[in-house]
Order: sequence, then C-alpha cells, then structure tokens
Amino acid sequence: MAGAIASRMSFSSLKRKQPKTFTVRIATMDAEMEFSCEVKWKGKDLFDLVCRTLGLRETWFFGLQYTIKDTVAWLKMDKKVLDHDVPTEEPVTFHFLAKFYPENAEEELVQEITQHLFFLQVKKQILDEKIYCPPEASVLLASYAVQAKYGDYDPNVHKRGFLAQEELLPKRVINLYQMTPEMWEERITAWYAEHRGRARDEAEMEYLKIAQDLEMYGVNYFAIRNKKGTELLLGVDALGLHIYDPDNRLTPKISFPWNEIRNISYSDKEFTIKPLDKKIDVFKFNSSKLRVNKLMERQRLAREKQMREEAERTRDELERRLMQLKEEATMANEALMRSEETADLLAEKAQITEEEAKLLAQKAAEAEQEMQRIKATAIRTEEEKRLMEQKVLEAEMLALKMAEESERRAKEADQLKQDLQEARESERRAKQKLLEITSKSSYTQSMNSSTTALPTDLPSFNLISESLSFDFKDTDMKRLSMEIEKEKVEYMEKSKHLQEQLNELKTEIEALKLKERETALDILHNENASRGTSKHNTIKKLTLQSTKSRVAFFEEL
Repeated sequence: MAGAIASRMSFSSLKRKQPKTFTVRIATMDAEMEFSCEVKWKGKDLFDLVCRTLGLRETWFFGLQYTIKDTVAWLKMDKKVLDHDVPTEEPVTFHFLAKFYPENAEEELVQEITQHLFFLQVKKQILDEKIYCPPEASVLLASYAVQAKYGDYDPNVHKRGFLAQEELLPKRVINLYQMTPEMWEERITAWYAEHRGRARDEAEMEYLKIAQDLEMYGVNYFAIRNKKGTELLLGVDALGLHIYDPDNRLTPKISFPWNEIRNISYSDKEFTIKPLDKKIDVFKFNSSKLRVNKLMERQRLAREKQMREEAERTRDELERRLMQLKEEATMANEALMRSEETADLLAEKAQITEEEAKLLAQKAAEAEQEMQRIKATAIRTEEEKRLMEQKVLEAEMLALKMAEESERRAKEADQLKQDLQEARESERRAKQKLLEITSKSSYTQSMNSSTTALPTDLPSFNLISESLSFDFKDTDMKRLSMEIEKEKVEYMEKSKHLQEQLNELKTEIEALKLKERETALDILHNENASRGTSKHNTIKKLTLQSTKSRVAFFEEL
C-alpha cells in the first residue's frame, strides 16, 4: 500500500512538473520571431499575437502554415495549437504567409506592411517559378524590385556589377537566352533609372499591379476528376473557381465566378457545388486529397468574412464621411449667412456715403459760384476791398476744404464698393462650397446604395441624411465625367507606353533566345500572346456562356 501511495505521489509530482508553455518560431518573408506560448492556446491566440507584433490590421489575407511529413497545412483558428499534427521538437516553426490574394492590390491593400509582405511573397513565387512570368515582364518587375531596395538610381553609386549578387530573374528566363549577367543588368538598370522619385511602397505597388495580371497569380491548383473520371486541375483564386487541363495552368477551360456559387459542400472525397440559380443542377467532382476539400471550405468562409469586414469598414467610413459633410454644410451655411449680412450692410453704407459725397460736391460748386460773384462786384473803397478780399479768401478756403472732403468721401465710397465686391465674392465662394458638398453627398449616397449588392445576410446600413438635400447639377456631372475621362486617357497612354517598352525588349532579345530551351509554359504563353489572350479577357469570355452550359461542359470533359 505504501508503494502504491508513493507511486501516485510520484505521478502527481511528474504531472505538476509538465511545462505550461512551449516555444514557437514564426518566419515571415523577411524576419523571424520567437514566442513563448501557453499549452492551452488556440490557433487564433497565436495568430493574433503575431499580427499585433507586426502591427498588421488586414489579418484576413494571412495564416500560419506548417509542414508535416512533406505536407503543407494551415493552423486552424479554433483548434489548440498542440492538437494539430505539428512537429514535437521545439521551437515549433510556423510560416506567416498570405493565404488569399486580392483581386486588385491597389484598391484592397491599405497598410504598407500588408503591401510589403505581399510584395515579398509574390516576388519569391515568381523567382521560384510558382507563378509563370514572361521574360520581358520579368525584367520590368526586377527593375521595380531594385527601386524598392536601392531607391533612386545614381550612376556614381550604382556602378556596373552592383546587381551581381542579387536574385532578380527566374532561372528559366536566364537559361532561355544567350546573355551574360552584365547584359541582363544593363537592361534592368535602363528601366530602373526611369523609376526615379518612387518611394519603396510605390515601387512595390507597381510590382504587384503588374504581377496580379499574370495568369498564375493567386491561383491554388488541385488535382480533381469529374464524374466521367477525367483528370483535371481545379484553380481557386479571388475571382472564383477555374477548371484547367493538367498540361495548361495558364488558360482555364471553364470558370465559375464566386457570385454564381450559392454553396459549397463536401463529404469524404466528393465535392459539391451549388450554383446560385436554383434551376441549375449541382455539379460534383472528386479529389483524392481531403486537404483540398478543407481548404476550399476555408476559402469560401474566408471570402465571406472578408466581404463582411469590408462592408463594415465601408459603413464606418460612410458614417464618418456623412458627419464630416454635415459639419461642412453647417459651416458653409453659416459662412453664407454672414456673407449675405455683411454684403447688405456694406451696400447700405456705400449708398449713404455716395449720397454724402454728391451733396458735398454740390456745396463746393455753390461756394465756387459765390466766389466768382464776389469777385465781379465792384469795390468802391479800400475798406470794402479789404473786406471783400478777406471774404474771397475765406470762400476759397471753404471751397478747397469742401473739395478735399468731397474727394475723401468719394475715396471712401470707392473703398466701400470694393468691400462690397469682396463680400459678394465671399458669398459666391460659400455657395460654391455648398455645391462641392452636394457633389460629395451624391457620391456618398451612391456608395450607400452600392452596399445592397452585398450578400443578404450582411447587416444593412441606413446612411441617408435627412438634413442634407442638394441638387447635383449637369455642370458638375460634366466636370466629373471630364476628369474621369482624362484619368482614363492618361492610364491608357501609360499602359500603351509600357506595352511598347515590353515589346521593344522582347524584340531586342528574341535573336538571343535558345528555342530548344523553351518550356511548355513558354510555348503556351507565346500562343496566348499571339492571339491577344490575357487572364481577364479569357475569364470574361468564358463567363459569357450561361452557368448551365458551363456545368454541362465540365461534366462532359
């Protein structure tokens, strides 16, 4: 019995000595961090700690990735960290990476840290050839990467060979041409010099804007089979679901945008897609990997969460803007009332002053006439003459004084007229301010109305102010239309210039290409380019067909 008690005491002592924390290592794209985590922590606790440390608010794009037995998996937010099939050795390593890619980086990425992490991850994927990038575009992207790292080009600092140790181009591109590292550096530097004045975040954003138009950007590929057993690839990205031939990851055969999909479900290895149109039958495919099914479900849930968060941010921004518009309208109205009152007072004072000036001018004229009359009177005696001279002098002094007073009053009247003109100009500016607020209010209301396009389960927001009621005039519409058209023309000209530069470089290095080293993706890309096919117009053409016909086509592949 004593032995049993000792055994239990020994076990209890051992249990109490078990550690309550464990060490994790978080690897971002440009740094590593270590944290001490409690054993009871869930995935969300660790994820939130990492995000707070990085100062990251746009958390919905990211996740914590780990590798077990050559398989990549993502940490679940609602599951304890140690309940995952993670390595037992400490520190337990996770990679902080983007799981979901924005459709439009410039519009969707707000924080500089978010943009920087995306830039580093996309650049690595292009260099590792997980995203196909044509040679001429690779050189352009490399020039923006150099601008982001080195700042403005300075020939006295950035001398020949300064990029010798940099990894800037995919090995596939380097091997495809008979070009030395110096020749590649020369072409990269030529474009790098044109980026003068761009800050790091601007250069990184230009990089992402070009990269997001590459066919394989943001696409996760999975092997699937349709009901006929045909082997296909499923591509999942921010735009929707795409079906590819296994030998062609650039051009999808069928596409289903997210707004056409009502529900996604799975059981075992079978995946079921329910179209938004209830008249269309569901379509199914099989995946040999359960991870694909789970990732697809998480992709859908994350997308819904992102839409909800974006809607809430839009609501908060519109409410804040509405309050600002109310304050501006109140201030403008007050300024207008003050301007009108000032203008009325100045107009009345100017009228009185002008009348006084006229009266003084009349009296001065009368004094002048009296002086002339006195001069014409005959003076008979010296005494009368002296008295008359004195009266004449007094009359002249009075006339002079009257003239000076008249001139002063006239100047005062002119000054009041100028003040009146300025008051009326102030009144005009106040009215113009109200007109500008009208334009902003119309924009706010249009933004409010656009929220109705969000899913029906999102909260509805009433942002229409009863206290603001303005007329949006045709002149403002024309002015706004002209500004938009001007921006469109400038963008088109810039795109045209960029395309001309890319074509020029492509032609220049074409003679140095080793045709026998072209990969299957190189050939497919060249065929697409010769047909004028791009990522977005391909998807647009595919979705012109009805959902029903696309489902039927998928099942018959």
